[in-house]
Amino acid sequence: MMKPILDELKTEYKGKLDVEFIDVWENPKESEKYGINLIPTQIFYDPEGKEFQRHEGFMSKEDILATFNQKGMKLD
Repeated sequence: MMKPILDELKTEYKGKLDVEFIDVWENPKESEKYGINLIPTQIFYDPEGKEFQRHEGFMSKEDILATFNQKGMKLD
């Protein structure tokens, strides 16, 4: 359910937002690398690459955008 949302964000915010989808079933080592315990997990990074929030479970497009806005990172 998350992949279409992430694909849409990747297209709409190209150049402003880097969106990466990792299929941990196909890449199990990535789940260890990022400490993923539940699918889906969204990990948010600031412009310097520092993680500032992690969410487990479904997350709507609006909630994803709100997460960046709450951090003061305006994408529009």
